[in-house]
Amino acid sequence: MADHYYTAQPESKHKYGLVTYTYREEALRFETDSGVFSRTEIDKGTDILLRALPESVSGDVLDMGCGYGVIGVSVGKHWPGTCITMADVNERACGLSQQNAQKNGVAAQVIVSDGYEKVLGNRYDLILQNPPIRAGKAVIYQMFADAANCLKEGGQLWLVIRKQQGAPSALTYLRTLYEQAEVVEKEAGYWIICCQQPLEQEEHQ
Repeated sequence: MADHYYTAQPESKHKYGLVTYTYREEALRFETDSGVFSRTEIDKGTDILLRALPESVSGDVLDMGCGYGVIGVSVGKHWPGTCITMADVNERACGLSQQNAQKNGVAAQVIVSDGYEKVLGNRYDLILQNPPIRAGKAVIYQMFADAANCLKEGGQLWLVIRKQQGAPSALTYLRTLYEQAEVVEKEAGYWIICCQQPLEQEEHQ
């Protein structure tokens, strides 16, 4: 069976690469490898999500489904006062995230986690996610619900989804989980959605 970027232990032959990215005037370098998401370039949705973030970010930040660490490292570099956690089911991706955080001078905790499995019980001011669409609706919708249980009071979930890959239906579902779920940016077919004030519903558990 071929590896996917959401494969826990990729077996594909290593094919190392390097991508560069400038985020709010911060020049960043990322080591990449086969078996991880968007190995050869920064994903367009990730870039749009990062550029849509507000001018001020602080507190505990979770990059869920971090891949090789673009979101977490970019946020940690530009807002050094943040406390960054990065999580992914893909062990190879997590290794790269740890390496890329160190190479870019960002202090971060990296956790191998199947979705929110290893971080449930933790609370974050900001959760950022470019969801693994190819893993299927059941997987990503569970991640949306689990995020509701991992936000501090006043915390926010920001995510990016392409319209053609189900953004409208995802927004409808998110509005059953959060009192506020709004599209804050649309660009090149991508929707940036910000969710806050989780509703108390047993099905989140």
